[in-house]
Order: sequence, then C-alpha cells, then structure tokens
Amino acid sequence: MHFSRSIPALITPFVNGSIDHDALRRLIDWHVDQGSSGLVICGTTGECPTLNHEEHIHVIREAVKLVQGRIPVIAGAGSNSTEEAVFLSRCSEEAGADALLHVTGYYNKPTQSQIIEHFRVLDRAVKLPIIVYNIPSRTGQELSVDTISALAQLEHIVGVKDSTGNVARVTMERLRVRKPFSFLSGDDATCLGYVAHGGHGCISVTANVAPKVCASMFDAMQRGDIAGAQSIHNSLMPLHTALFIDPSPAGVKYAMCKLGLCANELRLPLSPATETARVAIDKALEALEASTCQ
Repeated sequence: MHFSRSIPALITPFVNGSIDHDALRRLIDWHVDQGSSGLVICGTTGECPTLNHEEHIHVIREAVKLVQGRIPVIAGAGSNSTEEAVFLSRCSEEAGADALLHVTGYYNKPTQSQIIEHFRVLDRAVKLPIIVYNIPSRTGQELSVDTISALAQLEHIVGVKDSTGNVARVTMERLRVRKPFSFLSGDDATCLGYVAHGGHGCISVTANVAPKVCASMFDAMQRGDIAGAQSIHNSLMPLHTALFIDPSPAGVKYAMCKLGLCANELRLPLSPATETARVAIDKALEALEASTCQ
C-alpha cells in the first residue's frame, strides 16, 4: 500500500470530557469531501497520550466504520513499551485499520539497534503496513538514515513520517531504500521542500483546518505547476506558524471551533489556545480566506 498527498493527522473531538461522536462523523465526511487522501487516527494531534486504551481503540473502530473504505485509515498505535505497541497494533488490526503509524521509543530513549529490534517485534506481530514515525523533538531520539534503511527491509514497514524538518533526509533515504516506500513529511512548514526532494506527501496538522487548500498544493505539484504550489504554500505558511504557537493541538482545535467543526476542548495537561495564539490564528485564517478567494 502506497500513501501520498495530504493526509490529516485528525484531532479527537471532545465534548464535556468525552468523545464527541457526532463531531467525529462530521469531520470524517468533511475530510473525504475536501480531498484528503487518508486520515491518521489517534496520533499526536489526536491527543493519544490522554486517551485510555478503551477510548483509543473505540475511536479507531468508529473511524473505520465512518470512513467506509473511502480513504485509508492509519491508526496511531505507538508506545515506548513494545508490549503495549503490539497490543494497540493488534487491536487496530482487528478494528479494520488499513495501516499503522508507530512512533519510536520516547522518554526511555532506546539506541538505534534497540529501535530496530522494537520494529522487528511489531513486524512479526501484525500483517498491516507500518509507517515509522521519526520525530526527535518529542522522542529525544532521531532515527538515522542507516536505521531507516534497515527498517525498510522488514516486510511490513512501508513508509516513514519525517518530522525532523531536514528536507535533505528524504533524498538520502531514497538512495538507500530498495523497495516501494512512502516518504511522508510530518512538518507542514517544510512539506513543499520535502516533496521537491522526492517525498510523496504530508501527514499534516494544518490539513485539519484547511484540507482542500492543502490537497490543492499536491494537485499543483502533480501537474508540474511549481509556481502554483509555491503560491499555495505561501498562503498556508502563516497558518502553519500560528497553529504551533501553543502546544498542538490547542491551536488546531481553536481554529476548528471557529469554523464550527468541533468544540474547543482539550484534555489536561493541554489547555485551550492562549490569546496570543488566537489572534495569530484569526489573522492567518483571514489571510488564507482572502488568498483563496482571489
């Protein structure tokens, strides 16, 4: 299975402390209609650290039912415990997910060889395609190009989500990986450069808020309209920046609440967007609307 283009890392909507099932249904239908090419469920943006196991698996199961096979559902199943990662992976597989997204060990900071062993266990545990998530800002450990090359040799490892912000990595990795492989940016601000280096798409935070615009950038790239893609990227950049003034997904949920898509509710220790972030997001949304209406 190959993954490409704009794939939102979907928020988990809450209302009065519980999962908002009506909002989840609206969001999924909206993303399909707006041209998103897949959805990541229960990832970082989906506040997976504050979901218990029952909620985590329930949201994945509900997302699969609601999507109805229209686009791929990629289930966040990562953990810094290999045993827990296997459990979440098997539950996601049983729930009908199309693929898994697995972050590397955070806090306990395994070595590169230990990370490879972690993924070997996951590779044997399930039959679903696995996307490796390289996000050193959250894990404290960056996967080396050698490690990505080694992981790509495992049967079910089919791609990488790269949130390093280093667009040169995709070229170095492409030169080492000898099988069909999905190279996906995990950083909206550098996504265009990542794709220019040979990447296939982006698992995006901003696409929660502006899915159609994010998808249109990939349309332009596929047409060979580099100037058009740059223009779209330019229009999105203020929003990319504003959404991360506060720890994500505070900014995303504020923006989506403004658009009438969900409640502006997070779980502690995260809290709603600050005034500084709200002002910046308001300006970015106004500018984006003005640019898309031209």
